[in-house]
Amino acid sequence: MHLSRHHEQEVAPSANAEPEDHFLRLMFFEPHDLGVRGAKTEAPTPKGLSRFTALPQARLRSVANYYLPDPARVTQPVRANSPALDVMTDLTRVAAATVRRLATVTEANGKMIARGVRSLFVVDGQRIIGIVTATDILGEKPVQVGHELGVHHDEVLVRDIMTPAEHLDVIEFDHVLEATVGEVVATLKHAHRQHALVIDFEEADTRQRVRGIFSLSQIARQLGIANVGPDLNRTFAQIEAAFAAG
Repeated sequence: MHLSRHHEQEVAPSANAEPEDHFLRLMFFEPHDLGVRGAKTEAPTPKGLSRFTALPQARLRSVANYYLPDPARVTQPVRANSPALDVMTDLTRVAAATVRRLATVTEANGKMIARGVRSLFVVDGQRIIGIVTATDILGEKPVQVGHELGVHHDEVLVRDIMTPAEHLDVIEFDHVLEATVGEVVATLKHAHRQHALVIDFEEADTRQRVRGIFSLSQIARQLGIANVGPDLNRTFAQIEAAFAAG
């Protein structure tokens, strides 16, 4: 809602205005306030927040902008023995990249480009029903599915090419807390997967929540491997070489 300039002038507080909330003034009233101004009193020992100095503040400008996270930004470099959390996309910190199951592969590809990611959670409401990757979209799968269904490539839906949730590998978050990057890569290689989901559980419940995701391409980038293609065997070989060199 936009306020008129006249209204803003009426409600905007003066920078030098004294607080007019008498209740607050009473809350902060202290007996020594009745004493003679300027009288020397013994400084009390700082307690609680009083031992900290407030940071300087200023007014926000009306033309201020805000930062957006840069998905292409490479996080801190890692090694084989680095904590697994260093390469996990934590969904409590980063919004999940999602796509509707009835979206077309073209729409899904556009979402990946916009977010700078190579995979999307396929959702039905708040429920994760699968995952779709850049390889799924840009590979032969949409062509094959389109041929089988008798539809054009642009009419193939995400649900037709995604990997269903029941086929996805998951790792419990408690195990991740003690794991290393090397162990994560070994897990992905054993399953021959590009991704593994990290789960925890609802409080006082046994329902799973997806807490994060491991991505082979993300791990490779953090190891300094620039060109990560769809060939999993080649990517694993590159990562192992980077481990050996580090």
